[in-house]
Amino acid sequence: MIEFPLVEKPDYLSAEKGRILFAGNSDFLKGVVAMDGVPAADRMEVCFAGRSNVGKSTLINALTGRKALARTSNTPGRTQEINYFTLMDSHYLVDLPGYGFANAPIPVVAKWQRLLKAYLRGRATLRRVFLLVDARHGPKDVDEEIMALLGDAAVTFQVVLTKIDKPSKGDYSAVLAKTQKVLQKYPAAYPEIIATSSDKNIGLDILRTTIATME
Repeated sequence: MIEFPLVEKPDYLSAEKGRILFAGNSDFLKGVVAMDGVPAADRMEVCFAGRSNVGKSTLINALTGRKALARTSNTPGRTQEINYFTLMDSHYLVDLPGYGFANAPIPVVAKWQRLLKAYLRGRATLRRVFLLVDARHGPKDVDEEIMALLGDAAVTFQVVLTKIDKPSKGDYSAVLAKTQKVLQKYPAAYPEIIATSSDKNIGLDILRTTIATME
């Protein structure tokens, strides 16, 4: 049985690959509301998914060192498009619409869900989905729905715990154990978890290295 341990700190050379990649040019490319608007599949692509306000945009900004690269908002459901960002000339970073308690009409949410499914099933250059889970709460039912959807689409996903500086040590340990138990149900889950805090700069080097060394 897979135990889903936390990813360990990278070695120096691997960490340098991550640092150099994310120290390069990163820019917002476009927001996509339909599959015919996605850019050419000409480079490796990783995307970030998670419930509304889990910290996707904040994490992208922290990874790239660009405070306003991805728009952040305290309003759930603000990100209503698939947002593409370029990373050097080699990668796309993709910010998916937040799911769950999105503050939007049901038809709009349904449209996002259809777009998400079409994207996941139709993007050959997508290497991995980083599924963000708030360390204060752990996986919710809606997170498991996305995990199942990713499995159906044959897309590997890796859980990234966010805001690990917020809960107490005991509460964090309980959330980590809960997350590890949940992931055992999903064959598409990558067998390691990345723990991060954008505010405290925790785990960002690990995530950068993971992306930079991915094949």
